[in-house]
Amino acid sequence: MTERFTLLGDRFFVSPQIVIDDVAAAKDLGVTLIINNRPDGEESGQPAGAEIKAAARAVGVDYVSIPVSGMGIGPAHLDDFDRAVAGREGAILAYCRSGTRSTVLRAFARARAGEDVDHIIEEAAAAGYNIAGQRRALESLRGR
Repeated sequence: MTERFTLLGDRFFVSPQIVIDDVAAAKDLGVTLIINNRPDGEESGQPAGAEIKAAARAVGVDYVSIPVSGMGIGPAHLDDFDRAVAGREGAILAYCRSGTRSTVLRAFARARAGEDVDHIIEEAAAAGYNIAGQRRALESLRGR
């Protein structure tokens, strides 16, 4: 496994910004969907989402863009995420600048689906992402 991809949960990887060469490495891990949580132009020199999308499609990997500015995750982001991952076969790779937004987006979606907040926070921590500061938001979303 590439050090750029962190296994967050069962077949769900998060990563800082990926580049075109990372797409093949993701496919080798069984990734069938790449989720881009980073808005284009957020940082000088970052690859455009269209470039990553083209590379993914070229190797038979699906791609979806769910850009999140900062930590401004709203219901529409969660709905888009749920649609993207529903019934998905194979692994998923979500990326942003550091992997944190992708981790939090997944955590919010899981909480909204009724999963245990402590488990969500512990799983993220085990992967190196401290999302304990999101506990109140996670609890308010739980089971909605």
